[in-house]
Amino acid sequence: MRYELQIALRYLRARRRDAFISITTLFTTIGVTIGVAALIMVLAVMSGFEQSLRQRILTLTPQVEVLGLGGSIGGYTELERRIDALSGVAGADPFVIGQAMMSSKRGLSGVLVRGIEPNKTGIISQLSRYIRQGSVRSLAEIPSTPLETAEQHRQSGAGPPQPPVPASEGALAIGVTLAHKLKVHVGDLLNVVAPVSMGPNGELTTKTGHFVVGAIFDSGVAFLDKNLAFMGLPNAQRFFGREGKADGIEVQLKNLDQTNTVTAQVRALLGANYQVTNWEQFNQAAAAGFEMLKRVYAIVLLLLIAVAAFNLVATLIMVVMEKRKDIAVLMAMGATPADIRRIFVIKGLIVGAIGTAAGLSIGGLGCLILSRYHFIHIQREIYGMSSLPVHVQPLSFLLVAIASLILCLLATFYPARQAANALPVEIFRA
Repeated sequence: MRYELQIALRYLRARRRDAFISITTLFTTIGVTIGVAALIMVLAVMSGFEQSLRQRILTLTPQVEVLGLGGSIGGYTELERRIDALSGVAGADPFVIGQAMMSSKRGLSGVLVRGIEPNKTGIISQLSRYIRQGSVRSLAEIPSTPLETAEQHRQSGAGPPQPPVPASEGALAIGVTLAHKLKVHVGDLLNVVAPVSMGPNGELTTKTGHFVVGAIFDSGVAFLDKNLAFMGLPNAQRFFGREGKADGIEVQLKNLDQTNTVTAQVRALLGANYQVTNWEQFNQAAAAGFEMLKRVYAIVLLLLIAVAAFNLVATLIMVVMEKRKDIAVLMAMGATPADIRRIFVIKGLIVGAIGTAAGLSIGGLGCLILSRYHFIHIQREIYGMSSLPVHVQPLSFLLVAIASLILCLLATFYPARQAANALPVEIFRA
């Protein structure tokens, strides 16, 4: 062991006459620990919020979307097959999309209707995790006989028979916020009006249909739960006048990190007749907002670590003043200014390393406790979840540790330089 390290470790030991310096060193270490632990936990929570929101949005919206520049896509089955063959693609599904007005006996709302293929395993697995009532598979069912509404069914046990209701043209999956606004439950009928739909001869017309509520989903994303509804693809094609055609193809990815690679592959495969966009382009504002928040929180908490690190400056200066005679003796025995600087740099790095290691341990333990016990509750109506989401990234631990040690290293330069500039003759003379 080099003598500089031995001396630095010796200076860390508490002696009665150095008790104040030792207490100051302890509080400096605790300050670094708190700053590092806070930064680790905040970054984990922010990453958890970002991951949760991204997962919810990407479950109900395309990850990569293919649109025809000339309008609806005919012969989309062949396009599906070609896209499915690409590496990194988990599945390709056609969709129809249209605006409509939905009404019940107790509410009215404009929505965006998305026609999907509900029999596909990928779509069922994606949507099923957010279904609170009903089933995704109901979108594939087309009743052939008139249906009672759920309200009429509940009332059917008493009183005269209810009058027949219009036959349903299929089922819809609607968001929980929209269901609350329309005051409907699974099994209730909705009147759906498409203000612009292609008629048999290509003319613009208005079409009205009756659909039953087959499922109610709760994504936790307010604008999706309020404005989005799902319909079976054949029903949507028939209702919006797009028989045998699709408005686009939704591409699901095996790994979101390959988004740009797969997007480039699809563009190269389909050529200039199709527009290919991805989720990063759709959600640029949300992604940029989360990134900005993470940076702001990281900077604020790094300043907290910096405050603790610069407390180290005062501690080392007091050590230098206390050990002036020891420094003079070492220099008289042949220690160079570089050796003296190294002693105090090592002492500062040891303090910073202990604080950083303790902070990483406490931060990791805090993340584990938050993810397991969920004792901090937040408003589900606002955030779409009832407890703090936590997503721990090992890279965050590494970057925080490096940043903390660099700040502590910078804090040692001035005291170490002052110690190395001391002249032994002047110290002995004093």
